[in-house]
Amino acid sequence: MRVAILAHEQFPDRAKTALGILRYADYDVAAVLDRETAGGQVNDYVPDVQDAPIVAGMDALADDLDALIIGIAPIGGGLEDSWREDIRVALERGCDVISGLHHFLEDDDELSRLAAEHGGELRDVRKPPEDLTVSEGLAGEVDAEVILTVGTDCSVGKMTTTMELARDARAAGHDAAVIPTGQTGIMIEGWGNPIDRVVSDFTAGAVEEMIREKGDEHDYLFVEGQGSIVHPAYSAVTCGILHGSMPDELVLCHTAGKEVIHGYESFSLPSIQTYVDLYESLAAPVSDADVVAGALNTAGLEDDAAAQAIDEFATELGAPATDVIREDTDDVLESLL
Repeated sequence: MRVAILAHEQFPDRAKTALGILRYADYDVAAVLDRETAGGQVNDYVPDVQDAPIVAGMDALADDLDALIIGIAPIGGGLEDSWREDIRVALERGCDVISGLHHFLEDDDELSRLAAEHGGELRDVRKPPEDLTVSEGLAGEVDAEVILTVGTDCSVGKMTTTMELARDARAAGHDAAVIPTGQTGIMIEGWGNPIDRVVSDFTAGAVEEMIREKGDEHDYLFVEGQGSIVHPAYSAVTCGILHGSMPDELVLCHTAGKEVIHGYESFSLPSIQTYVDLYESLAAPVSDADVVAGALNTAGLEDDAAAQAIDEFATELGAPATDVIREDTDDVLESLL
């Protein structure tokens, strides 16, 4: 499928959905839409993903597209008015529009009318199925080893770590699958439950359903974590995934030098050991999961500083750690598998 990715004013630093698709999805990306960096190439900013031109809008592209993907998800998941023109152009050309926003495009009168008129489809991947139920407490009974990524904050690399570890595990000959719980993972994998949109009582059940669906088909399930257990807004989602997946092992994800919670800068991050204690204690009633490895995002550091930061993070954890993009994952996988 040939797609364009909308990432206005956010590429690359705050466009994690766009980056996830460029790095992992099986799409032919025609362009990234970003008014601020238009005229460049994706690889000018991120060298290790699929390359594509960066353009100011849909008007700069030919008509050979299948879909426009909204590749950013602001806090609250709303639809920015400044994106509407590009979405209109895509729909008028008969393209599908794929969105991971909390604002459902199919409920937008103007956009749904344009889709109907021109034969495009509005796909809201953050819309959960209607048949979800509460957890039955059965995820721990599957044959697969369940590995969950947990974080010190949002946007610290849980999705990337999940994808990289699963991919490297498969490359090493292991039968591993990803359990996608957020919009980016769902867009990459083509299935999943958007946990941050599920009714609270059904959160653990939605995760359990996926674990039970795949747990007897694979040896290892890498579950995409969400949020952070200390996050003022998103801790409930984090807890729901932890209890619903009943993991066997945890991987703690962190960003080097990060000291406060994104979007809630008056809240300082606790120590790494506090996170370990919190996640292990919270898991304890449903599983014996320990934090057995760490993943550190060192994107803002030079090589020597990054290596030192990873070593210090591993020492704090008392477990192997790596930057899954910058370094190999051999030691981390050895501790997990």
